[in-house]
Amino acid sequence: MTRMNGWFFVGLLLLSACNGAPDNEDAMSKEKVNALIHESSPYLLQHAHNPVNWKPWGEEAFKQAKEENKLVLVSIGYSACHWCHVMERETFEDSLAAEYMNQHFVCIKVDREERPDVDQVYMDAVQLMTQQGGWPLNCFTLADGRPVYGGTYFPTDQWMKVLESLVEIQQEQPEKMQDYAERLTKGIQQSQLIEKAEGSAPFERSVLDTMVTNWSKHWDQDEGGSNRAPKFPLPNNYEFLLHYGHLSKNEAVKSFVRLTLDKMAQGGIYDQIGGGFARYSVDGIWKVPHFEKMLYDNGQLVSLYAAGYAAYNEPAYRTVIEQTLAFTERELSAPEGGFYSALDADSEGEEGKFYVWTEKELKEILGDDYALASEYYNVNARGHWEHGNYILLRAAHPAEYAEQHQMDAGVLKIRLEEINEQLMKARSKRVRPGLDDKQLTSWNAIMIKGYADAYRVLGRDAYLERAKEAMNFILSNCRREDGGLWHSYKKGEAKINGYLEDYCFTLEALIALYQVSFDEHWLEVARELTEYVTEHFSDEDSGMFWFTSDLDDPLIARKQEVMDNVIPASNSSMAKALWQLGVYFDNASHRERAGQMLRNVQGGFDYGQNFSNWAMLMCWLTWPYYEIAVTGPDGAPRLHRELALHYLPNALLMGGSEGALPLLDGKFTDRSTLFVCLNKTCKLPVNNVTDALAQMD
Repeated sequence: MTRMNGWFFVGLLLLSACNGAPDNEDAMSKEKVNALIHESSPYLLQHAHNPVNWKPWGEEAFKQAKEENKLVLVSIGYSACHWCHVMERETFEDSLAAEYMNQHFVCIKVDREERPDVDQVYMDAVQLMTQQGGWPLNCFTLADGRPVYGGTYFPTDQWMKVLESLVEIQQEQPEKMQDYAERLTKGIQQSQLIEKAEGSAPFERSVLDTMVTNWSKHWDQDEGGSNRAPKFPLPNNYEFLLHYGHLSKNEAVKSFVRLTLDKMAQGGIYDQIGGGFARYSVDGIWKVPHFEKMLYDNGQLVSLYAAGYAAYNEPAYRTVIEQTLAFTERELSAPEGGFYSALDADSEGEEGKFYVWTEKELKEILGDDYALASEYYNVNARGHWEHGNYILLRAAHPAEYAEQHQMDAGVLKIRLEEINEQLMKARSKRVRPGLDDKQLTSWNAIMIKGYADAYRVLGRDAYLERAKEAMNFILSNCRREDGGLWHSYKKGEAKINGYLEDYCFTLEALIALYQVSFDEHWLEVARELTEYVTEHFSDEDSGMFWFTSDLDDPLIARKQEVMDNVIPASNSSMAKALWQLGVYFDNASHRERAGQMLRNVQGGFDYGQNFSNWAMLMCWLTWPYYEIAVTGPDGAPRLHRELALHYLPNALLMGGSEGALPLLDGKFTDRSTLFVCLNKTCKLPVNNVTDALAQMD
């Protein structure tokens, strides 16, 4: 079973729906609190003063539902979610709605970022019922957690009809509700469950060629990205396409990636004065963002623009990297050394209020600089949003604008910096969006890799030091006594047993750190974490990995995450890490398992954007994958630095003045040397990067 509509059950809901609905009346009293007041999640604390008697996820809530013979509402969201805020204001703060919910349901609030395992299960349920998903996610279950109905955002009148219908069905037709829950739960348990693929035939490039050809039919050749709205950055998609375009020498693909990077950086989805990307654009031209800023988006986009900078040598991409990391330092950096999770879309109850400008404001702030700013940032019909507000966006890179307007590029740069500084100063006086100050291991690892990738192409020591600081924060504060990882950290407390995403993204960050530092400590930690994952997350039947550890309390389904989305699937990330660690440590079983995992999912490659991270692994397995050793005394750092400036998607770097990796054996001499190797067979050693690159051409 892969799809299930609501058939008779949705019909029953509609037939039994009541007509009346309460008005949204009394706002909650801030003096009232519910059980969420004891939680640390900013999202849960946002709901701690609702008149709804919310409970956190746990055995106690389901025990109460069983004892009182009530249905359970599992309501899932996150702190930066705009429509979560809307439903809270409209419905969960409504006294009559809350009274009905408290009387007839046990109501559980879940932060999807703290409990992605719970979110996966009930998102699958809602998607099977409605073919749609999103947040807020509201799923109604039996007292044992099996779902019976769900959806996303509900206006209050519709919400009340759903509640009343569910109560009526539970009271009058409980056997049908039980039967539906059983069928739906079977569908959830089978969804995305992977079977082991037989055979060992070599992977073929033609699979990637077909995948990209079919995928290209859905590209926007004018504005970049997909040819539909809303538009998500999906950085892993474009990292793969850049990778593939480079290896296959496909100029059309490379041009499309460059177009997408240009348009995203010029659009309203990118904060033109403060740096950093919003989560997505609601339109097809990257203009109007959904204004929340997420750590995981910005970490991945730094890595993407670093790859783009190496591949295209576009100075504007360097600016994007620098501004985005400046934003990260300014607004998402925690004093302990890690990174906070997100900034809200709303401030003062309005979406985007912190970021948009009126023409009057800009004139008062900028004075004589207004003329340049208004033209450069499109304070015109192109940039107008709503209610007289403008979203700052650009039509060209700075160098292009200077050429078009016959300006000196250096002068333009200085003037724009002065304009941005004035606007940032003015913006700093506004009421700031809410900050989600929990620090998630998985998302921190994504940003650590972003810093390492930025250092690799820009060579700024501060980026490498920041990456090390954040990784040491994880290893010092989020490492369990048994060698595993905690998922979340806040105010001195690490909690929630780590998920596969915590391990795989940490592994990728550790590998990235090694490649830019040649400090084998990072690889040793990676080896330890890999052993832990193999022990506690493995599905030996398929070769894949479960999302949750065998130490966790079971849910109604144990999931395997395989489809890449706004962040790569944990299994695809794990497969890539296994392959690279297999090369570093000459571990054939790691490489074989990575290949088996890829073979298991290859049948899904018809849907390119959902398998782009897997496709990068296939690039490694279908084109030459070079092992490059940079060894020796004083000159080695210079060669390492010079080599890192080049776009080398199918190469793994190693070296230093000493090292214990198998592939470094016998490669240390009294002079700095480059060894280009393929399948552990090395070409003649060379002493300059030009010759090394020629050996890979």
